[in-house]
Amino acid sequence: MKKTTTYQALAGLAAILIIVVYFLPMWHVALQSIQYPKSMYPRGIRIDFKFNGVYNGCKGEKERAELAQSQQGADCLREMNAINHFIGMYHIVPGVNQDKTRKYPIYYVFDTKKDAQGHEIINPKTNEPIRVNVTPKPLILLDKIMHASPYIFVLFVIFVLIFMFTPKRKCFVPAIISALLPFYFLGVYIYYLYWYGHHLSMHGGGAFRGIKPFMPTVFGEGKVAQFTTQSYPYFGFFLALLVTALLVVAMIVKKNNLKEE
Repeated sequence: MKKTTTYQALAGLAAILIIVVYFLPMWHVALQSIQYPKSMYPRGIRIDFKFNGVYNGCKGEKERAELAQSQQGADCLREMNAINHFIGMYHIVPGVNQDKTRKYPIYYVFDTKKDAQGHEIINPKTNEPIRVNVTPKPLILLDKIMHASPYIFVLFVIFVLIFMFTPKRKCFVPAIISALLPFYFLGVYIYYLYWYGHHLSMHGGGAFRGIKPFMPTVFGEGKVAQFTTQSYPYFGFFLALLVTALLVVAMIVKKNNLKEE
């Protein structure tokens, strides 16, 4: 009975941590440059990544008046988007962290509808060109993943509970699915870093036309134009790794229990 309780306790703790991880930043990226002095941006132009979206990482830090976000400090997510647009990147998909005052999400891209001769088609009711949503499908998919993340995390917890309360069966597959939590984030994060870095100047942006497609820094420090980039895991990622470790140990204990029985 004690051995059974041990693996259930480990899995139960993992289930609790899965819930905690959902609310914590998993990774952070910061840009350093001479136009962003340490006195104004001690941690650079910084954004934090969670499973459900991308957030401003500069709260509480003071900066130039035109970037001020009331009295709280810089809106570094907006500033990061401005920098990315300057080199031709698409806007960052903010996930559930959407600006509710906008009619469309900030990452949407629009073009104008044209006839066979390439002339813009005018809407007779508004006397303006007809706009067409040409947002790349990978960005729409990323937004859907972020909005679905609460339900995905509920499934992770349910899978752990299934593993916990089936004592006479191995039932390892649900536990393995939940144990891979940090690697889901890494997979999506690395893929979209690659995607953003290889889709430049596709929407009229990009003052630096000479910048070739590149892979942004995943871990550590890198260099893009005059910017130094810093990309490191945050405490949410380390807690997710702890979830993995707890579930792996729980599966080993349960396996040994079943062998003895």
